Amino acid sequence: MQQFLEQIDSVRLKVSSKTDPKRKSELGQFMTPSTIARFMASLFTNVNIQNARLLDPGAGVGSLSCAFLERWATRGFTFESVEVVASELDPKLHDHLSASLGVYKDKLPLDVKVLKGDFIEQAINMIQSEGEMRFTHAILNPPYKKMNSNSRHRLLLRQVGIETVNLYSAFVALTLALMEQGGQLVAIIPRSFCNGPYFRPFRQYIFERSAIKHIHLFGARNKAFKDESVLQENVIILLECGAQQGEVTISTSTDDSFTDYQTYLHPFNRVVLPNDPEFFIHIPTSLERNPIDISSNINYSLQDLGIDLSTGPVVDFRVKEHLRDMPEPGAVPLLYPMHFVGQLTDWPKPGMKKPNAIMLNPDTEKWLYKNGFYTVVRRFSSKEERRRVVAGVVNPAYFDYPLLGFENHLNVFHCKKQGLPEELAYGLFVYLNSTVVDEYFRIFNGHTQVNATDLRNLKYPSRETLIELGKWVRAYETITQQDIDQKLEEIL
Repeated sequence: MQQFLEQIDSVRLKVSSKTDPKRKSELGQFMTPSTIARFMASLFTNVNIQNARLLDPGAGVGSLSCAFLERWATRGFTFESVEVVASELDPKLHDHLSASLGVYKDKLPLDVKVLKGDFIEQAINMIQSEGEMRFTHAILNPPYKKMNSNSRHRLLLRQVGIETVNLYSAFVALTLALMEQGGQLVAIIPRSFCNGPYFRPFRQYIFERSAIKHIHLFGARNKAFKDESVLQENVIILLECGAQQGEVTISTSTDDSFTDYQTYLHPFNRVVLPNDPEFFIHIPTSLERNPIDISSNINYSLQDLGIDLSTGPVVDFRVKEHLRDMPEPGAVPLLYPMHFVGQLTDWPKPGMKKPNAIMLNPDTEKWLYKNGFYTVVRRFSSKEERRRVVAGVVNPAYFDYPLLGFENHLNVFHCKKQGLPEELAYGLFVYLNSTVVDEYFRIFNGHTQVNATDLRNLKYPSRETLIELGKWVRAYETITQQDIDQKLEEIL
């Protein structure tokens, strides 16, 4: 029985290699390796149920259900019987799925039902049907794909009170709605749901219906689905429906071999901060607390500081006719992330693939800010980049122009669309480029995007402290990461 999961893995690899990448993208389909499937099945703790009912949405070739059944066959569960409901949309996988589950059906007191078609439609029908089966267990690797706000799936989900933006979160929310009280759900999903405004309703949905029992984090972004070349950072999460929220087990491993597996137990108030209206999910990877968490000197919001934060308002592809490769009469600077190097601004930048300027006219003026001191943070970091938070400073001395354009790939700290005091702008630059901020940010941000909402949820030093940091950094022509970190240690 234990070797059979490796045979399914061979089928998975063969099917995946023959599937057109474009079709994979259309379906959001990335199938689960056997090592991860076994680990996921090992997380269930409600093992003493007499008759288990397992739901496997987006079942693929059956790796997850079979890992669950393998655990039962090797006495990891004490069930007397199991009912499996496995749903799969892709008709090319139905025969593989039925064959995989059929092996266990011949050897165990097992009932299997393969649902062919759209799980979202199937789940909503089950939710709306009185007396429909509810599940004691669910194990899933759902599809990853965005849903448009007016798509058929979004409209269907609203019928059952679910508002979310991606297929994976829709699958998890629907599965939660189909669970019994005390039922447990294990899913491998992108970490992107942990923060950001778009997933806030989904996070709230989780907390209203379940308790987080366990979160597993992979140390490298590309290791969970390395056979599929997936660069999305993934987590494995165990939820228990209707349970009282208590401590959360956080585990880590570099990859799916789990050879350096470590676990830590954290109070829930370290995972979701008390009174956080966004319900951000933090994933601490050690028992040591980040200095920002415990420092009494870093306890201010941007609102407390009188600082505004916006995403750069110029979306370049929407104003193409107004863009210019280099400055010319009637144009003003248009700033991108690549224009900022440390404290310096490199503008204009000849040979850059992006434009350096935008024409000033009645159509564009509403998107522009007055020339002044601003702190900017790049919205995207590359997967190879060491830092997640990268800040720069706009110094008005670089620009003999009344107005500036900030492209959408920048987050801009400002005061009512005008510049900040010079020392305050540079103080923010120092603080945001510190290692403690970058490490703190990674606890709740698992993807390459740095949203304005994420930066608003950071805690900051006082305005006076930031000004002192600004005065300090302005005394130096060049500054190293070590200089910044040592300075931050003095105020923490």
